[in-house]
Amino acid sequence: MAVVSSITACQGNKTDASKSKAQGAPKSLRAEGWVVTTQRYNNDYAASGSLLPNEVIDIHPEISGRVTQIFFKEGGIVKKGQLLVQLYDADIIAQIQKLQAQRDLQVKMEKRQADLLKIGGISRQDYETTQTQIESIDADIAYQRALLQKTKIVAPFDGKIGIRNISPGAVIATTTIVANLQQINPLKMDFTIPDQYRENLKVGNTVSFNVDGTLDTLSGKISAIDPGADPTTRTIKVRALVANGDNKLVSGSFAHVMIPFNTEADAILIPSQAIIPTTRDKKVAVLKGGKAELNTVIIGDRTTDRVLVLQGLSAGDTILTTGLMQVKPGMEVKLTKVRS
Repeated sequence: MAVVSSITACQGNKTDASKSKAQGAPKSLRAEGWVVTTQRYNNDYAASGSLLPNEVIDIHPEISGRVTQIFFKEGGIVKKGQLLVQLYDADIIAQIQKLQAQRDLQVKMEKRQADLLKIGGISRQDYETTQTQIESIDADIAYQRALLQKTKIVAPFDGKIGIRNISPGAVIATTTIVANLQQINPLKMDFTIPDQYRENLKVGNTVSFNVDGTLDTLSGKISAIDPGADPTTRTIKVRALVANGDNKLVSGSFAHVMIPFNTEADAILIPSQAIIPTTRDKKVAVLKGGKAELNTVIIGDRTTDRVLVLQGLSAGDTILTTGLMQVKPGMEVKLTKVRS
């Protein structure tokens, strides 16, 4: 009776071991695969920017006065030094003429006194007083001519002038805005990038961009980079100059900017869903000899649907893109679809 029990127990142990072995054996899996290939990869950074005038001012008169003539057309192009507005200047011209007459008189007196000084007919002090009078009048004339110049409001640079806020005959003050003037060729384009990418930027580098309402891809050259980062956002401000000879671009527009960092000729990009995240690292299921292996990979940049793999895969490897929740090392895999 004891022998029978022993045999029965042994048979029971063999049955349990057989079941355990069957349960631990790898099961087969049906999944989709991806053949790894190398390709050219442009590592670009997308940023948001704004188009701004290269130069912009509100035109103000330097002195108060009455507007006698307006020489610009609203919304038109003006050149540097072009006369825009003329203020009343007859009183200043009359003052200059008066001072000039006084100077002429003093000059004649100075010549007579010079002759008298030679023969001792006048003191040197009187002669020097007359010379001082001439210098004082010259200073007054220079001042009045400076005022006369200020009655002419001219364009400080080439640009496009806006809507005028004055009319002929209006008396305007130094606080009056005559019009807005913008230099729109070239335009400035300001954008920000994270400080960690500072080393990828150089003055003179080309960036591409597009604006809403057009499909054209345009370009500009980086002209300046802020020396420090914003302590709140940890970003740096970058400025590029954009040619606008045809005046198609408008200041104030929103720009979608693409900044090229570097280009890799043999980059490995795989679908992002192929990455298996773990607590320590990232893994990818690789199919070798019909069985799955889990390779640890080091990844880099991401696109909308791809991941750049820096280490862990080679061209020609076949990876799994589905069934990743069930895959185990050593599991037999039958591919239902293969892409590349």
